[in-house]
Amino acid sequence: MEEKSLQVHYIGSYKDVKQCPEIELPEYCFIGRSNVGKSSIINLVTGQREIARTSRKPGKTQSINLFKVEENPEWIIADLPGYGYAQVSKSTRGQWSLLIDKYLMARENLMCAFLLLDIRHPRMENDREFMNFLGSKKIPFCILFTKSDKLKPVELTTMLNNYQQEVLKEWEELPPFIVTSSVNQSGREEILNYIQRLNKLFVKQVL
Repeated sequence: MEEKSLQVHYIGSYKDVKQCPEIELPEYCFIGRSNVGKSSIINLVTGQREIARTSRKPGKTQSINLFKVEENPEWIIADLPGYGYAQVSKSTRGQWSLLIDKYLMARENLMCAFLLLDIRHPRMENDREFMNFLGSKKIPFCILFTKSDKLKPVELTTMLNNYQQEVLKEWEELPPFIVTSSVNQSGREEILNYIQRLNKLFVKQVL
């Protein structure tokens, strides 16, 4: 059965976090290495094909793109630039990093950062550093493992176990995670349920 699409309104694209409008709604950002499948996952979550444009060329998102999900309750999606892509200049990578850092520190209504990791590959150093940055700044995050359809069930289990072992070398407990695939549509319900639980917490904070 086809999943219900969400009603989504494009708010705008911003090169500086100071330009982003302050909106009294819970906000969720999607962040990960370039070419990790971020646009595809945002499209999966919303049930829309063109909300976040997918591209074979990594590094396409170079600004903060905001969308309002017009459901009950309403909430905000922030599509952030990817990090770790070698084929852009060092100055551009630095600007992306600064933009991402400023966004994460400035958005008071940010309920969760969805950190996308490609489950096919071992955890890379900049993924590790970014995860530790989120932890050090006490920014709530949830890992979304992408492209799970590319692995056989046994391979998927092995990669998940390896990730958990690596993370527990530095963390006292595992961050929450959801296994996803934009190809076979897996993980969408889990992500939306997770967001709805946090939306209820936001409503309580506001009240």
